[in-house]
Amino acid sequence: MAVDPFLSPPLETDGSAWLGAGGLWASSGFHTDPSPLDVHVNPKFEVGIVVTGEEEIHFGSHVLVCRPGDVWLCGSWEPHGWKIAAPNTANAVLRFPPEFIGEELLGEMSWTVLFAVPPADRPRVNSPELRRRVLEIGHMLRREIQQKQSHWESMIRLCVLQLLVELHRHWTARPPAGVSGDARASDFAAIMAAMNLVYSLPWRRVTLPQAAAACGLSVSCFQARFTRTMATSFSTFCLQARLAVAAQGLLRTTRTVAAIAEESGFVDDAHLRRHFGKRYGCSPMEYRKRFG
Repeated sequence: MAVDPFLSPPLETDGSAWLGAGGLWASSGFHTDPSPLDVHVNPKFEVGIVVTGEEEIHFGSHVLVCRPGDVWLCGSWEPHGWKIAAPNTANAVLRFPPEFIGEELLGEMSWTVLFAVPPADRPRVNSPELRRRVLEIGHMLRREIQQKQSHWESMIRLCVLQLLVELHRHWTARPPAGVSGDARASDFAAIMAAMNLVYSLPWRRVTLPQAAAACGLSVSCFQARFTRTMATSFSTFCLQARLAVAAQGLLRTTRTVAAIAEESGFVDDAHLRRHFGKRYGCSPMEYRKRFG
């Protein structure tokens, strides 16, 4: 797959980012100044902890404001916006493939469920005691990333597992209808080829038979496995990918809405406006004025 700036991680300032074993990408970031919103996506799961300052994580129209001791979780291939909202913001950000954590369970539920539920339903830090524990984990992660002592990747895996257990213990919500607790990390391997295909073709337009063939599955088997693993249909996944491409075009360029609609695989600007409003809660031009 060709290098795509849409898939690039957000820029770091005065921080450090390292590639570890097992596909781990780990960042100990420090940002002296606020940053504008940018939209990106990556094929790995993402966990972030704010240690100082403030960040905003945008999932469509849902905005998660993270202050010291807060956590964000992003699923595999999930488009999201990233914005530093206060000066001198320090964080620890980890991206890893599902096999980095493996088939660990939180009780009888796979850890992947915490990432599959809608963003508004994901675990939040909801008590002073939990915030203290999360900050301890955040500081430990930053030290491991910066010092890179022997077996630092293993220490990070243990920290992530501890964090997920702590979040699950204090999680008051439960998976809504349509989100299965049976999906395992290994299930992602069976559908990864289809998601890679979506992000390798122009306009992210891939038919269901094409996606199923890429995974070596029948259409019905692929549909069932994709929905069970990603907690959304393949068609919705593709639509959200194209909308994220449009959002990034609005933020990074001055091209017209009609041009961005064509580049992101929509019939015309009216088609883009209709779906964009449902996903982002405003028109494309309002989005550009607010965040561009």
